[in-house]
Amino acid sequence: MTTKAATTAPVLGIRALNRATLARQLLLRRAGTTAEAAVAHLLGLQAQNVKPPYYALAARLDGFTPEDLSAPMADRRVARLVTMRSTIHTHTADDCLTLRPLVQAARERELRAFRNGLTGVDLDRLAVLARELVEDEPRTPGQLREALLAEWPDADPQALSAAARCRLPLVQVTPRGLWGRSGQVTLTTAEHWLGRPARPAPAPDDTVLRYLAAFGPASVKDMQTWAGLTRLRDAFERLRPRLVVFRDPNGTELFDLPDAPRPDPDTPAPPRFLPEFDNLLLSHADRTRLVPPEHKGRTWRKNQAYRVLLVDGFVAGLWKLEEGALVVEPFGRLAKKQRDEVVAEGGRTLATMRAGAACDVRFGTVRD
Repeated sequence: MTTKAATTAPVLGIRALNRATLARQLLLRRAGTTAEAAVAHLLGLQAQNVKPPYYALAARLDGFTPEDLSAPMADRRVARLVTMRSTIHTHTADDCLTLRPLVQAARERELRAFRNGLTGVDLDRLAVLARELVEDEPRTPGQLREALLAEWPDADPQALSAAARCRLPLVQVTPRGLWGRSGQVTLTTAEHWLGRPARPAPAPDDTVLRYLAAFGPASVKDMQTWAGLTRLRDAFERLRPRLVVFRDPNGTELFDLPDAPRPDPDTPAPPRFLPEFDNLLLSHADRTRLVPPEHKGRTWRKNQAYRVLLVDGFVAGLWKLEEGALVVEPFGRLAKKQRDEVVAEGGRTLATMRAGAACDVRFGTVRD
């Protein structure tokens, strides 16, 4: 949406947006904060798989070790549950109990896709029964599904699981999610796991401010993409007197916090190795601030995201772990200085995540 005010607002070019976003994301220079504080600042980390949150923090925090995230997870100060975009995120305990209520309306809408498999199912009773089951003892999804199927034998089993996941804030209990530990997905409620009740669904205004601090400058549609919500325009309008307004090169109105960092577009941006599904690449409707147009669509295949390499702040290739080595697959030829910086950053990533193991970084096929 472009308003009359937006047409007179200063324009932020792509590199300016890139550097601002990297600074908010702790990717322009590593931060000296704790893992728990970083998870709070970033409003959570994508966690469909166990390892990505650890790699996400390794790219962002100075001196990070996997235990820095495992310890607060074991102590129940952070936890894994479904929130934004109906995907598993690692959140602080406080955000488990506030962000999930914020996006609950979206989870209710999600249930419409399963209505044919839920004919005759009382969803309120299902929520009560599912809560009793998982708070009596943590259950695997299969165990929960079978117990619900006994109550509604004609329902679709997958739809029953979806209904429980959408209606309740189900946390994946440890050891699932701990570094170097194995454990199948086992569920209980956030309230039970964290030992305190959920808070009422908050007004979105505070979350708008937090989103801008972590992902701004950003449009209304950008935040809606991040949250999986609609109708956030009113919150931005209420906050407009407290915000500054810019335009992107297409004229789209962007909001920001007055004192948030907006570095010079020529500020150096070191290489960074990001895990699959990193929120950096999922939290804007317009991703050109990070993904050059010629590379659009190259970080995904069907529903699977690849691990991404940033060079000069922009997506420039993919990477993978193969036979103990970090293999870099750039999208084009890198200058010698860039290659040297990528190798150094790759070695640092391996040293952080595989303490004591060999740090072999090599280049694979150039993906022209």
